[in-house]
Amino acid sequence: MRHRKKSEKFSRPKAQRKALVKSLLRALITYERITTTTANAKALRSWADKLITLAKSDTLHHRRLSYDMLQDHALVKRLFTEIGPRYRKTPGGYTRILQVSPRKGDNAPMSLLEFTQRTKRAKPKTAKEQTKPVQEPKQKTPQEKSEEQKGFMSGMRKIFGKEKER
Repeated sequence: MRHRKKSEKFSRPKAQRKALVKSLLRALITYERITTTTANAKALRSWADKLITLAKSDTLHHRRLSYDMLQDHALVKRLFTEIGPRYRKTPGGYTRILQVSPRKGDNAPMSLLEFTQRTKRAKPKTAKEQTKPVQEPKQKTPQEKSEEQKGFMSGMRKIFGKEKER
């Protein structure tokens, strides 16, 4: 009987299941929106809500509990400085699941899992701003050209500082 057994098994052993949940949580905190199977999204939603509940009150104990799940100090810092304060006055419902078209290979039902309050991204740069000015290559002196042509031994002389005896 499966009484009081809440977690999904995903046809995996416990260690693989835990690794899957951890990697999906890391991706969700990093990108604030991920596309995954519907079963994974539904299972991940409860874990993500628990982490955000911890992040709402910034204490050392809560940081350590969230680090235990995320295993990355940068993600814990982002969770507690950026994501947690957004939901300080919200009592629950930190994530939403939106259905998207099925996966092409095996027709698995796919979903988009995202935070309900996302940060606004910066406006994309125009084509002129994206292109960098092309710099002219600097002209080399005859001495630099000859050093390039000497090859391996000239490099060794530069490293060890020995001059060729003539």
